[in-house]
Amino acid sequence: MPNLPIFTPFELEYYQSQFEHKVEYNLADSSVKCVSTREWLSEDEIEALLDTGLFYPEVNGTRQLRERIAVLYPNANPDQVLVTVGASQANSLVCSTLLAAGDEVIVMTPGYRQVWGLAHNAGCVVKELPLRQDRGWRVDLEALDVLINRQTKLVAIVNPNNPTGSVLTEEEMGRIVAACAKVGSWLHVDEVYNGTERSERAETPTFWGRYDKVIVTNSVSKAYGLSGLRIGWAISSEVMIDAMWRRHEYGVIAAAAPSMTLAAIALQPEKRRCLLARQKHISFTGRQVFEKWLTEQNGIFEVQPSEATCIAFVRYHLPIRSFDFAERIRKEASVLVAPGSALGAEYHLRITLGYEPEKIRASLDRIGAVAAKIVLNY
Repeated sequence: MPNLPIFTPFELEYYQSQFEHKVEYNLADSSVKCVSTREWLSEDEIEALLDTGLFYPEVNGTRQLRERIAVLYPNANPDQVLVTVGASQANSLVCSTLLAAGDEVIVMTPGYRQVWGLAHNAGCVVKELPLRQDRGWRVDLEALDVLINRQTKLVAIVNPNNPTGSVLTEEEMGRIVAACAKVGSWLHVDEVYNGTERSERAETPTFWGRYDKVIVTNSVSKAYGLSGLRIGWAISSEVMIDAMWRRHEYGVIAAAAPSMTLAAIALQPEKRRCLLARQKHISFTGRQVFEKWLTEQNGIFEVQPSEATCIAFVRYHLPIRSFDFAERIRKEASVLVAPGSALGAEYHLRITLGYEPEKIRASLDRIGAVAAKIVLNY
């Protein structure tokens, strides 16, 4: 066996990638049912896709796509945008550009633990900024004031949050920016769930433009139902974007030209409105099914009200760790859910509600049946 260096795997993605295509119902992901290529394109748009050349595209992203991304951010220009292979590559580039062994990094928890793992693998000192369940998953700003110091290289947050669905208030955003500015740290904000807000709530305000050392990442995966395109982006100062671009060339050279054509179509104002409305409708109906099911579970499960995402981050009251519970659900019910331990919160499950009501109900009933067996044997 090769003598490989110590490496922290991405626990959540590893678990999903092993089993998401081997179960009858996959509720472990965090987006709504994605559209098929056929169902959302007009004839003209189909022709535009078919006319896309399969040569190397612009390495930093086609001009048209970067222009349409820039419009989403106040006073941004296309040269401040780098198109990446999903937000996952954008997040990875943030870490590879900024971090070195010994740097201090603050990450939000519970959360999507990509930056957490990348920082560990870079040899950084990783500190966790808690979201307080007893406060409705509000960020603990007093803890931030204690954690942050002149050695802090990066503060990384996800807003709206995965997995809790909480959204930072304007006051909380201001406090976070002020804390970073005070010590001169970089602020990375993963905003992939912007546009997934529940009901008629306005889209979550971006951190872009609030601080000169901010890097915002996003994608067309979650709010748009287009995860298969693998198109994301980073927006920051031109100097930072250029530095990330150099590393982008080492990793992937460029995103796929047909995917960039489709992403540019998706970000046209009217098309964007339609895709966001579709996603919100699917999330709303799935959540209605979940809330009815929850009332039937005799208090075994509970969930904090969320402001965004199609996710239910479910607290359960059973004597079993979340990974073991998820494994029993997978093996006994052929349903995949995400264990809370992979997101930084034990005794929770992350369950996506962004599918057809009958699929959600059937899956939840199977989860309930596994829970009932555990209760009987306790």
